[in-house]
Amino acid sequence: MADEMALLVADIYEAAGLLRRSGEAIAGAEGQTQARWQLLSVVSDSPRSVAQAARRLGITRQGVQRVANDLVREDLAVFRSNPDHRSSPLLSLTPAGQETLQRITTRAAQFHEMLTAGVPPNEITAARVLLHRLMEQMRQHEDGSESRPTD
Repeated sequence: MADEMALLVADIYEAAGLLRRSGEAIAGAEGQTQARWQLLSVVSDSPRSVAQAARRLGITRQGVQRVANDLVREDLAVFRSNPDHRSSPLLSLTPAGQETLQRITTRAAQFHEMLTAGVPPNEITAARVLLHRLMEQMRQHEDGSESRPTD
């Protein structure tokens, strides 16, 4: 079982690389980067501080700050006051940012349709269920709520 898991991990890394490259191409068609796309998406449902966005994306606050500043410079996002924390403004999309995100999302949906042509939806669902189970196991180990592997 450990060998199969090792192969699955390798496959996931390879798939992640392929997805990153396709994501860059999709975002690039709209003059954006995947990092900008991800941040536009994260703040699309509700304004977030840079720290909140960084936690949600699982990357450093400094990296998110740099991308956020770029989005603000391009009028795709704006910083608004945060009633809960004066020194940590909330990033939200401008109408231009919402339009850009919608165009990128439409391109991504077209790509996903092409990618999954001929794949039964239940297979995608099963893959997601397994991936979520494995991620939950990893989170439990990260949190220390389960014993760690021994050396």
